[in-house]
Amino acid sequence: MSGYELAGRRFRTESEYKAAKRDLKLIEEIKANVHMEQPGEVISLCETLAEGKYRFESVIGNEFDDKIYELAEKYKAQGYTKDSRLPEGKRARRKAQKQQEKSSGVKLSGGKKKAKAKPQASLKDYDADMQKAILEEVKKREKRRKLLVVLCSVVAVGCFGYFGAYSFFADRTQMDYEQLASLKGNSTLAGTGTPAPVTIHYTEEEDVELTVLPEYETLYNKNKKMIGWLKIDDTIIDYPVMQTANNEYYLDHNFNQEYDKNGSLFMDAACDVVHRNTNLIIYGHHMKSGKMFGNLNSYSSKEYCEKHSTIRFDTIYEKGLYQVMYVFRSRIYNEDEVVFKYYQFFDAASEKEFESNMQEMAALSLYDTGVTAAFGDELLTLSTCDSSEPDGRFVVVAKRIQAGQ
Repeated sequence: MSGYELAGRRFRTESEYKAAKRDLKLIEEIKANVHMEQPGEVISLCETLAEGKYRFESVIGNEFDDKIYELAEKYKAQGYTKDSRLPEGKRARRKAQKQQEKSSGVKLSGGKKKAKAKPQASLKDYDADMQKAILEEVKKREKRRKLLVVLCSVVAVGCFGYFGAYSFFADRTQMDYEQLASLKGNSTLAGTGTPAPVTIHYTEEEDVELTVLPEYETLYNKNKKMIGWLKIDDTIIDYPVMQTANNEYYLDHNFNQEYDKNGSLFMDAACDVVHRNTNLIIYGHHMKSGKMFGNLNSYSSKEYCEKHSTIRFDTIYEKGLYQVMYVFRSRIYNEDEVVFKYYQFFDAASEKEFESNMQEMAALSLYDTGVTAAFGDELLTLSTCDSSEPDGRFVVVAKRIQAGQ
């Protein structure tokens, strides 16, 4: 496991870890010289940070910068300036706050105190030209107000339309997959007798004859792009897995080949369930509704993983049970970046290469599951989007522990 962990955050590389460590030390030095309960000191610190006197290099530093800005804005809203200073001690500070309330008309401990009402001017107090100018300005403001109302209404209608469409697709997806799940093992559409073998042409010289499992024959006859079925007990994940010659189509199409924002679970086009890659990779959207891989990031909790430690993935030809091994966050890297890219790990040509990939994933893993793999083991990787960073990914890797059961 990697030691690149600091302040509750895990860092991928030693350089990122060292940068965060430097930021943490700098933050401690700043806090030692600034009293956060003193409005003037916080506002002055905010201005100093804005001038670039302190340079942060990591997310820890940036978060501290944001907190200082928010606190300074809060103090400014209460009427404080960088010259303000409260007496030391809780009682003395409270007394000073009350004095500040009286002078500013703002209640610092809660809601707002009403300021003295000022006499309002009447239109009749101005000459004819000024009255005309005022009325024209009022008309302009009324037009802008009406235009704003119209724009807000259009946005509201668009939002309701979006959520309506989202709900429609989510509900339709749910019904569709419940119906598909009911077809597993159902021979209504499968025909009668022993399932016919399926001949797959890999090359002009190679024909592989395979038999679709009876449990999946009906579903395969409905859509021959189906390559298997993924299920995790006691979760919403219970879906067919598709595969095409590219990784685009099932991003926004369902099993019935209809447009669907939920898309489908699909296996990377580079994977081969017959010749068995070292690692089979399955992708799915992280839907807010929880559909597809919407709840996959629940595996960030070790307790959740312990309760859902096994994953069932059957190809249409063979059953399989897998045990969760690594859980980590990653992202899509640029082609020229020299770093471990889990989404390019399909085969290990040697034991050394396999061990190297295992070490990379173990270093990224959020916790130790106690599960390891050896060269020759078959792996399954589940991948979905993660909002923790641009192009972020949340990944669960499991090792096959049973076959043909």
